[in-house]
Amino acid sequence: MSNVARVAGQAANTLSKPLNVEEVFSTYLYDGNGSTQTITNGIDLDGEGGLVWIKSRTGTSDHWLSDSERAYTTRFLRTNRTNAESNNDSSVTSYSADGFSVGGAFHVNTNNQDYASWTFRKAPKFFDVQTFTYSSGSATTINHSLNCEVGMVIIKRTDSSDNWYVQHRSNTGSDSTGILNGTAAFNSPNGYSNWIATFGTTSLTTVTNQVSGTYVAYLFAHNDGDGGFGPDGDADIIKCGSYTGNGSTNGPEIDLGFEPQFVMIKGTQYSDATGGDYRHWYMYDMMRGNTVHDGSTYESKALKANESTNESGTNFNPQPTPTGFKLGANRAATNYNGETYIYIAIRRPTAVPTSATDVFDVNQTTSNQSVTTGFPVDLQLGQYTGGGATYVVDRMRGMSTSTTGSMKYLQTQTTGAEASNTGSLGFNGFVQNGFSHTLGNYEQALWSWKRAPNFCDIVAYSGNGTLGRTVSHNLGVAPEMMWIKDRDDATDAWRVYHSGLPTPKDDFLKLNTTSAAESQVEQWNSTEPTSTEFSVSGQGRSTNDAGEDYIAYLFASLDGISKVGSVSHTTGSNTDVDCGFSAGARFVILKGTHASGWQVFDTERGIVAGNDATLTLHSTSAEDSSQDRIDPYSSGFSIGPDLATGTFIYYAIA
Repeated sequence: MSNVARVAGQAANTLSKPLNVEEVFSTYLYDGNGSTQTITNGIDLDGEGGLVWIKSRTGTSDHWLSDSERAYTTRFLRTNRTNAESNNDSSVTSYSADGFSVGGAFHVNTNNQDYASWTFRKAPKFFDVQTFTYSSGSATTINHSLNCEVGMVIIKRTDSSDNWYVQHRSNTGSDSTGILNGTAAFNSPNGYSNWIATFGTTSLTTVTNQVSGTYVAYLFAHNDGDGGFGPDGDADIIKCGSYTGNGSTNGPEIDLGFEPQFVMIKGTQYSDATGGDYRHWYMYDMMRGNTVHDGSTYESKALKANESTNESGTNFNPQPTPTGFKLGANRAATNYNGETYIYIAIRRPTAVPTSATDVFDVNQTTSNQSVTTGFPVDLQLGQYTGGGATYVVDRMRGMSTSTTGSMKYLQTQTTGAEASNTGSLGFNGFVQNGFSHTLGNYEQALWSWKRAPNFCDIVAYSGNGTLGRTVSHNLGVAPEMMWIKDRDDATDAWRVYHSGLPTPKDDFLKLNTTSAAESQVEQWNSTEPTSTEFSVSGQGRSTNDAGEDYIAYLFASLDGISKVGSVSHTTGSNTDVDCGFSAGARFVILKGTHASGWQVFDTERGIVAGNDATLTLHSTSAEDSSQDRIDPYSSGFSIGPDLATGTFIYYAIA
């Protein structure tokens, strides 16, 4: 597409509905095949333009950058090198309305190597790409279309060898310029013979003593309450800020106002030669595993923009929080005492789903296989139908993104603490749009969720023992069901909040037992959850013990997709439950508020008229098909005649 057509499209887009994060940014993981492949990430590069940044995770390979303002199908740049742009017509071969394609070039598609790609779409208040020609000794104005404050700019000469120069809104003093292709401290412009940038909302003015040449500029926005993204058009999605390290295990907590999915961090004061520290440009993202704290250590998968080295797991690097990220004690990377760090952070997805198949999948596996769900899996429950525990794994606590990796798991049937597995349970890893399992000949039911506003969220937090402590979340609506588990304590039961209980703000259930609902004013601090936070108990109540680490799974009703509710039922008759679905429920959890089990049904194993295949979350019993517990119903499901009289809470997905 021509630049004229692209600019016209961008102008028209400013008048349309607000954009969601997933329309302008994507982290997409893929396996190299040595040939050609198409990456479908939902980003309109052909119509809108942007930048594709690719790096091998498993091999020593250059960072590979292609953008819409140069001849992107043949010309690339490498952030870990000073080289001029090079030609390779088998790297990024085309842009499309929903992604890009790659050829067989070894830096972007080597057979059997794992790759990460980050795609930045041109969009006001998010990102822009501009090319320009500089004449030595004169001031140059680079017009841009961000229509807001520039947060960070990266400039690279394209016709000759030169450094990658970086300037950032948080570092505008005399030592204001960084080098993306190295670990050196930020320095004065003269020290680098480099740009001095004056950041404007429509242009970037530069003065330099560089030589004449052609250049490309990558401009990143900074939102400060004016982002204009998300379903309501009021969300910030990109922040460019700074913080000072304290060298402590309890490092600084950065308040972005949102949970990030991507963070790049660089120390600005010290270099490799100062204090023996390594001041790399660290790149983290949730797709590759930027995991939460577990009390002593956690692992974040780091790549370095200035190096060709493969991905490494490093402890105590930025862990996501519902409102930003928190640093730990890895001094050399992100939290050296007294060091100033700059960062760029991008928000996790903001779109409210419109189809249940985009955020939930049911599978029944009987052999070693890779399963395609069509979306990145964030939470998964799996149970052997022949009998066994229900294992709970999620991306936030550390799930491998390879097909042979390890993961941390909990079990719904026990009070057991979190444990680690290296593959013996069959859970190998979450791939881009599915998962890999090694099960032998065992049959297993698997239920997979994607985190999405108004549907499902996952929150990790550490307890402080204080009654009434509030925990932030990003569900976007008040959760109607919450499962909370102490990850460290092997005696604490799962606590379940459900809006269908008689007094939800005081009542709770235990996921690992058949016990009836219990009432305890302190459990939720006698406070209903809101669209931004929920309340937990004090010491000794299993949701907020001091020094313990917790995981919370949050669920809500979403029209046509999911339903949380309660219903009264009488033995011997059917009770139809209208969930507002168009083709019945694919998945249902039922639990009596009296002493009864947590029963699970799905259409893969059969929701039929007559006896049904039933699994339970509270026991390791084999699948049971001896009773008619549930029947199909066009707008939801029907409770079967064999279930006991009483009030049932439920969670159903279309």
